[in-house]
Amino acid sequence: MEGVRPGGGPPAGGPGSGSGSGSGSFPSLFPPGLHGIYGECRRLYPDQPNPLQVTAILKYWLGGPDPLDYVSMYRNLGNPALNVPEHWHYVSFGLSDLYGDNRVHEFTGTDGPSGFGFELTFRLKRETGESAPPTWPAELMQGLARYVFQSENTFCSGDHVSWHSPLDNSESRIQHMLLTEDPQMQPVQTPFGVVTFLQIVGVCTEELHAAQQWNGQGILELLRTVPIAGGPWLITDMRRGETIFEIDPHLQERVDKGIETDGSNLSGVSAKCAWDDLSRPPEDDEDSRSICIGTQPRRLSGKDTEQIRETLRRGLEINSKPVLPPINAQRQNGLNHDRAPSRKDSLESESSAAIIPHELIRTRQLESVHLKFNQESGALIPLCLRGRLLHGRHFTYKSITGDTAITFVSTGVEGAFATEEHPYAAHGPWLQILLTEEFVERMLEDLEDLNSPEEFKLPKEYSWPEKKLKVSILPDAVFDNPLH
Repeated sequence: MEGVRPGGGPPAGGPGSGSGSGSGSFPSLFPPGLHGIYGECRRLYPDQPNPLQVTAILKYWLGGPDPLDYVSMYRNLGNPALNVPEHWHYVSFGLSDLYGDNRVHEFTGTDGPSGFGFELTFRLKRETGESAPPTWPAELMQGLARYVFQSENTFCSGDHVSWHSPLDNSESRIQHMLLTEDPQMQPVQTPFGVVTFLQIVGVCTEELHAAQQWNGQGILELLRTVPIAGGPWLITDMRRGETIFEIDPHLQERVDKGIETDGSNLSGVSAKCAWDDLSRPPEDDEDSRSICIGTQPRRLSGKDTEQIRETLRRGLEINSKPVLPPINAQRQNGLNHDRAPSRKDSLESESSAAIIPHELIRTRQLESVHLKFNQESGALIPLCLRGRLLHGRHFTYKSITGDTAITFVSTGVEGAFATEEHPYAAHGPWLQILLTEEFVERMLEDLEDLNSPEEFKLPKEYSWPEKKLKVSILPDAVFDNPLH
């Protein structure tokens, strides 16, 4: 449960009502981490010391469901000179370490990140006659915060979030999100580390797909050039009825050129898929695994995942060098990210086999494999081939529970256990498929109809007998069946 009240901090009355920043009692009244964030808000909004605030009635550290202690809501007048409209500005409190006493986050010092190192912000266009900010963005921010706390995956600028639902539960076309640096809020040094501010930007499905096929930063730059789609401060307008490509068709050409030049920065997604080893007799298929993404977030569980949990502990990251990373088991429903090139270029040279004893997980060469995807996952195969493999990179479909992963690799990827001589290899539940550039080009031709989902009828099968490879696109119900 959440409550809405005026106030700039946790105690009654808020930081702006009674004790100013110069008061000797201020540090004792307010947790130092919260004090630092509130100081940045006060710098931007000196005339709003007591903004409306959504607060978690039962705090997360007391067993409540909402990780964010507070979400403050400010009225921003915009900047007419820059064509920035008036809007509501939301700021979260709780992804960073507010208290410094290990009740939520482990204190690791002042030089590194505070907690997860960031707080979320959101800018929502103010509707004419609207006297108070809508509160639904606070619940949206709580949902993203729950993902971060449960998965321990952090966000960074350029990431995208596949939400598949209007952000405000209306009929809006704004159904997904990109993340970027807040244009006004500066990083804050607190006694518990540094806090940066990542802004949520609502986008249409077509814009999300463009971010997946190219990269999030590129689409954010395009959104900044279209005032109605965000403008320089990337303000979300839930009433926007057109994509940037419908508003300015020339922007699609820029995306197409970017994909051709740069490839895609999306290195992996959570998805509904499965793989079968056709080299084995039908009754001996215990190494086949399935990915079934439900509608609710799930926690890691099951005996199978325990042995490989440490192996799969690292994230799917964008690497400027084509080095194959280990897989991270901690991924959540519906949240797919592309990583900024500033992330770690490689995850050392060790393979996942170096973490788990060889007798527990061994690498097997397979003669023939059958890949199965639902329609949404299958629609990303051309992106995987054109945007990743033809640029010497890799692409992974992965389970949120860590039960399986399917990684496509090109011949330029180092650290793969699939080779040109043995292009299909399985390391426990992790399948790797190595595809040569010539075969990728052929597959792109054969899979061309995946680019027209409105004309697609399920089930659909593609087969390359001489390569001993089969791909099936199946209804969601097949993957939702626990006996699959």
